[in-house]
Amino acid sequence: MENDNTEKINEGEASGDTSGKFGEVSEEDIRQAKEAEPEDIKEKPSINVVNEILDWCESFVFAMFIVILIFTFFFRVVLVDGDSMNDTLIDKDRLVMTHINYTPEKGDIVVINSEVIGKTIIKRVIGTEGDQIKVDYTQNTVTVNGEEISGEHNKEVMVDTGLFDISFQTSEGVYEYEVPDDCVFVMGDNRNNSKDSRAIGFIPEDDVLGKAVLRLFPFNGIGFVD
Repeated sequence: MENDNTEKINEGEASGDTSGKFGEVSEEDIRQAKEAEPEDIKEKPSINVVNEILDWCESFVFAMFIVILIFTFFFRVVLVDGDSMNDTLIDKDRLVMTHINYTPEKGDIVVINSEVIGKTIIKRVIGTEGDQIKVDYTQNTVTVNGEEISGEHNKEVMVDTGLFDISFQTSEGVYEYEVPDDCVFVMGDNRNNSKDSRAIGFIPEDDVLGKAVLRLFPFNGIGFVD
């Protein structure tokens, strides 16, 4: 019996069949073992630093392109020049302006390309087309269609400086305006130091570049403007 077993083993060796040898590990066994290892002890793929940097640069450039696109077609940054909107806005404030499908409304702070002054100005809309506006310096009031508007934004008591278009003066210290079609009437919140519709006339809506919505600078004043 022992001789028979010896002969069978020898025959297997002679035939070159090593598939059943004890202790041999195939490539497939190694692969399966690696896949079964915990994540923290698996071999980590090598990192190509150059590719990582290129990927990061590509993402950064794409992000900057999107920002530029947004600020070109949806928003613009404008600079406050002067004190006519004190204390709501201060000289050198930087604002974000929106202009897509915008129609001026009463109370909005708007950016205007004034051909009369030859510069860009920022004022508050007091009235739109068809509105009847009365500015009474003796009572320190502004009324629109017979209703007094809030003076919460006003810097101080209004004074008739005598620099306004007297063709709209109806009595001492009282001026009345009717806003024409496709125009707005604007004033600065600092009404005693503002060159606005009282002096330069009604503003065509086509000259309104957009509405100021957000202050970006100074950083301690970041927030929506109203």
